[in-house]
Amino acid sequence: MTRTAPPRPLDVEALFPELAAHRGTTTRPHPRPGHPDVSASSVGGPMLWPADEPWPVCTEVHGRGVGRRPADIRRERDVMASAWARKPYKGLTVEELRLVEELRRDHHVPGVSENDPLPMLGLAQLYARDVPDLPAGPDGADLLQVFWCPFDAHRPTGHSMLLHVRWRRSAEVVDTLTSPPQPQVVGYEGYVPEPCELHPERVVTYPFAGLLPKELCERIYAWEEALEEAEEREDEDDPVAYQYDLSIPPGWRAGVYASWHVTDPYAMDCATCATPMRLLLTVGTSEWGGGYESWTPIEDQGLRPYPHAVPTAVVVGNHGLLNVFGCPTDPDHPARWSVQ
Repeated sequence: MTRTAPPRPLDVEALFPELAAHRGTTTRPHPRPGHPDVSASSVGGPMLWPADEPWPVCTEVHGRGVGRRPADIRRERDVMASAWARKPYKGLTVEELRLVEELRRDHHVPGVSENDPLPMLGLAQLYARDVPDLPAGPDGADLLQVFWCPFDAHRPTGHSMLLHVRWRRSAEVVDTLTSPPQPQVVGYEGYVPEPCELHPERVVTYPFAGLLPKELCERIYAWEEALEEAEEREDEDDPVAYQYDLSIPPGWRAGVYASWHVTDPYAMDCATCATPMRLLLTVGTSEWGGGYESWTPIEDQGLRPYPHAVPTAVVVGNHGLLNVFGCPTDPDHPARWSVQ
């Protein structure tokens, strides 16, 4: 089903004509639960992976023998979805509460050491034909695949995520791996994506304000402050804001500008060649809400933010965004990422 962003609340280029020079486009994939196959772009769907190629694994030293079973996580989501679907919603029944309590228990996997190869989970695969703002891959590669470890226990802090990013030429995959290895338990339910089909939409976007020329950035901040003061005097709803309404949309996106709303911008240079990296993909916990209500797709307006605004069931950090960067000089260089 098509998803369409509403028109922006105002014409930001009419207010700040200099922004025209910074105008870009980003592709919102609009993931929604479905049944994708290996030939489709997806979140949490089956990956187009050669049968004779090793599946990505995590070998960093961390606990991996205690956690929740992926099947239990998905069963709990089914229970919750059934409860939300009842009209009117009255919460879980006593039987459902008991089942959810059982499904949330940790399980122990015997004989697992802290550095045994741990299968990563397929997070997303994007075909260039479906995502026009996806940066070009190396040597004609047309498929970007992203995996992550299902435990939040990696260097440098011991509480960080670990990703594996892979480009490939899809036409070269003849014999596809049909039963990839899966972790027996995961450390965090937010790392287990629901299979989602994509409904790509291309929208206009502008840079994070802190990356604009200083004079322009200061004028935008002054304009926002004046709006906030006026709204406070009139006791009305939140005013229009550059970050939330006019520049970078929330949720999953491919290409162009990253949001730095938590840390403020910092250099994302390639660890191999020191080239400034470019945004490949933004992974978002929520597709709208939390200040980004104006981006609610027209087709989804009137729906509850939960569960409809969190279709992938992926949860990223405390603030909800993961930016994945690639090297423009050599896309085969290791990716970097930032949680916002």
